[in-house]
Parts: sequence; C-alpha cells; structure tokens
Amino acid sequence: MVELERICCVEDDLDIRTILELSLSDIGGYQVQLFEDGPSALAGLPDTHPQMIMLDMMMPGMNGLEVLSALRQSEQFSKTPVVFMTAKAQSHELDTYIRAGAQSVIVKPFDPMTLPEQVREIWSQLEAAKL
Repeated sequence: MVELERICCVEDDLDIRTILELSLSDIGGYQVQLFEDGPSALAGLPDTHPQMIMLDMMMPGMNGLEVLSALRQSEQFSKTPVVFMTAKAQSHELDTYIRAGAQSVIVKPFDPMTLPEQVREIWSQLEAAKL
C-alpha cells in the first residue's frame, strides 16, 4: 500500500488555506501545496506531483467542477484522486460531485484536528480498492 505524502489544496479563502496548511502539514505530517484558485492550480500542479488534490467547490473564475474537468482531460492528472471540500453537501450535490469524478467529499466546516484522519481514511479506501 502506497502511503499518502503529497496533497495539493485549491481554496480561495485565505483563512481556510491557512487552516488547511496547519491541519494537514503540522498535524497530519503531509507535504501541502496551496493554490488560491483553479487557474493557478492548473498552472502549478505539474511541478508539485500531488498524490491527492483537494478542491474547494465554490471559487471565483473556475469552480471545483470546472477544475476537475480540466484535470481529467490532462494525461498527468487524469487518475489523481480528487476530494471536494464544500458546504454545499445535500445528497443530490454529493451525487453530482462523485459522478463528475471526485473520489470523496469533505463537508465544510471541517474540524482541523480530525481532517488529517479523514484524509487518511479516504486514501486508505482508495488504496484498498486497488487491491
């Protein structure tokens, strides 16, 4: 089983980016790369080699679904696991995200102390599905 080490987070809210970095890096021990919007993420991702990408759903310019669509069209990121982070989490919305190709959804507001464990559990499930 491959261990998760590198995560990219795309989030337009500075406060949430700060919390993500503290939670995933300081508490979780992950290498975290942060982007503030879809276009900067799409430009910078090839240099970061993330094992998982966490996307905010509602961002200016490109929303999470648009970023996911662009990632899936890229040979380099067509199979990289994507997890949405969103407050829009009614069952029909969750279904839309999964049908679009996301592997999971983390509902905002999330608990920064338990977020690394949530991410670890999602990764474990993805790795187990490969066996």
